[in-house]
Formats: sequence, C-alpha cells, structure tokens
Amino acid sequence: IGVSSMRAHRAPSYPSFAMLPSAINSWGGPDSSQSWKHAPAVDCRRKAGEDRGRMAENKPDTFLERDLLAVVFQRGQSAEDAMELSERLLTKFGGLRSLLRADDDALTEVRGIGPARLAVLRAIPELARRYFEASVSVGQALTSPADTEDYLKARLRDLPHEVFCCLYLDNRHRVLRFAELFRGTIDGTSVYPREVVKEALAENAAAVIVAHNHPSGVAEPSQADERITLRLKAALELVDIRLLDHLIVGEGKSTSLASRGLI
Repeated sequence: IGVSSMRAHRAPSYPSFAMLPSAINSWGGPDSSQSWKHAPAVDCRRKAGEDRGRMAENKPDTFLERDLLAVVFQRGQSAEDAMELSERLLTKFGGLRSLLRADDDALTEVRGIGPARLAVLRAIPELARRYFEASVSVGQALTSPADTEDYLKARLRDLPHEVFCCLYLDNRHRVLRFAELFRGTIDGTSVYPREVVKEALAENAAAVIVAHNHPSGVAEPSQADERITLRLKAALELVDIRLLDHLIVGEGKSTSLASRGLI
C-alpha cells in the first residue's frame, strides 16, 4: 500500500469510539525527544538523590531523558559517570529514539557501553512494546480507542516492511483475535479482501479494525490505501460485518480513514 509525503491529520472518532489522539506522548516527558538539549549543568550527586526521590514518588514524567538514562545506568557506577554517559549517548545519536534504534556496533563503540549496558538499551524498547501490547487482549472490550491505537503502534511501528493486520471483534467490540494477514516490502504490500472476509467469518466476527504501517514514517493515506479501504468495506458489508476503521501507522502518528469519511 503506497505512501505520500503529506502530513498525517488528527484522527477523530469512528462509530461507537471516542476521538483518537494523533500521537503518543514521548517517553522523555513533556519536552519530547529533544528534552536532553539545553539541559543545565547539575550537581550529579545531589541530582541523583533528587531523581531517586521523584522516582519513588511515582513522578518519572518529570525527568529529562538524560536523567532517565542516568537512573538506568547508575547501578554499579557513580552518579557523575552515569550522567556523563547518558549525555554522551544522547549527543552522539541525536536523541533517545535514535539511540535505542542504533545497531550494536555503533553502541559498543561508545566508551562505557559493554554487553551489560547494551542489553539494557535493547530491553527498554522491548519492554515498551510489550507494555502497549498488553493494553489489548483476547476477550477484552475495546472501550478506549487510545489503547487500541497504542496497541497497533506497538505492533507495527519501526517494522522495516509493510504489514497489514486485522483486529476481529464481536458485537460488543471484544477482541476475538489479532491477525497479521499480509506482509510486503519497504514500500508496499498486496491486500486481498476475500482473505480478510474469510478470516472474519472463521472468527464469527461482527466488526473489524484493519491497520497497516508505512515504513517511511509518513502516516498520510495514499490513493491505494483509500481504494482498498472502500473495497474492504464493501466486501465485509456483503456478509453483515462492519469495518470500523482503517488505521495507518507512521512514525509516532496514526491516521484514521474513518475520520476522512471513507467508512
């Protein structure tokens, strides 16, 4: 399914669902992935004590990304060393997201990153992915569109190729199954409505939400995306199954085709 260069729009509601937010807040807090820039010099020992206090008070959202990384790295080393390492990593890779996506060779070139800290950096995004995946489970009713969006982002974001998937729901919008139906290349995949309908009938589904990712990071639908959405809607209506939405997942954003009036 093709992509375009236009920006993604905020995704409003689809039938029986509340408004979808256009993006998830950054792990780095309110200043996003650039929050480490312009961070003032600090007394590291005093700062480390304050950070532990704020973490104990359940206030991690008040941390800069540098501070969060220092909390992770501080075990077994001084506060000064942990803060300095965090600063160097964020500076070298240009932010938290680029850091966590860097390959092993690039990371281990940095002084202070050995097998143990490399494992920590690899565990962070995987824990995040599993956290959001846990927001939707079989038998659970989709009462929060935000959870649905977070779940689909966790499943599809950062994949190097296009994946088309379906959430099959009963008449109370409880999840029957998540299925990855089609997989393509970096710039497209083929979608066959008959396969979507066949799986929906096999699950005895009353409704379906479909989604696919754009590896380019652009969440704006292409004309091909719009055409396949209309074909899917028509095919599912023939067997009295509702297509609730088609979500396109990009770089931290998603677009709802229901919001475009296509569903």
